[in-house]
Amino acid sequence: MSEAALELRGVRRTFVQGDRRIEVLKGASMTLNRGEIVALVGPSGAGKSTLLYIAGLLEAADDGDIAVAGEVCETRNDGARTALRRRFLGFVYQFHHLLPEFSALENVVLPQLVAGAGRDAARRRAEDLLEGLGLAHRLRHRPARLSGGEQQRVAIARALANGPAVLLADEPTGNLDSGTAENVMARLAAEVRGRKLAALVATHNMALVRRMDRVVRLEEGRLIEG
Repeated sequence: MSEAALELRGVRRTFVQGDRRIEVLKGASMTLNRGEIVALVGPSGAGKSTLLYIAGLLEAADDGDIAVAGEVCETRNDGARTALRRRFLGFVYQFHHLLPEFSALENVVLPQLVAGAGRDAARRRAEDLLEGLGLAHRLRHRPARLSGGEQQRVAIARALANGPAVLLADEPTGNLDSGTAENVMARLAAEVRGRKLAALVATHNMALVRRMDRVVRLEEGRLIEG
C-alpha cells in the first residue's frame, strides 16, 4: 500500500448565502502519510471543519481530487463513497456523539457490526481497543457515567474500530481540561503511530500542536505547510 494515506489536490468549496458567494476552500492541497499525525490549524471560520468533512467524504467538493489509501473518490457515486468511508476512514469529534443508551463497549462494537463484522470478533476488537486506551474497568459503563476524557477515549476507540487508514479529528480535546487533553492526545498519537495510520487533527491548542509531526495551516482557502 502507498505511504500516502490521504491526498487532496486543488480542492475547492464555495457556499452561497443569499446573494453572497463565500469561497471557503480555494484549491487546498496536501498529502497525509501513513504513521504521521498532522495538526490542521487556522482561525475560527477558516474552513477547517469543511476541509475535514470533504476529506472524510461526508461532503462533496465543488472541484479537485481526493484519494484515500490510493482510491480516487471524487468520481464515485454516493454508495461507493459510503463504502470507502466505512473501509478507510475514522472520525473523532469534539462532542463525542456516543450513543447514550449503550455502554462504552457497545459503542465500539456497533460500527463493526454495521460494517459486517461478526459479533464475537467485534467484541474482542472493542475490548482490545478500549483496554489499550486505559478503559478496561469502564467497558460496561454508559457515557453518562464516564468523564469527558473517558468519553473521548471511547470515541477514539470507535473511530479505530474498523481499522481505518486515516483518522480525522475535529477539535477532539476542545472541551477538555488541559491535563485530560494531554492524556487523550498522547493516547491518540500512540494509536496512530502504533497502528501505522495517518491522522489529521484540527485544533486550536498550540501545546498539542507542538507534539505532532508537522503542521498545515489553512489560510485564505489554501493549505500552507508549517
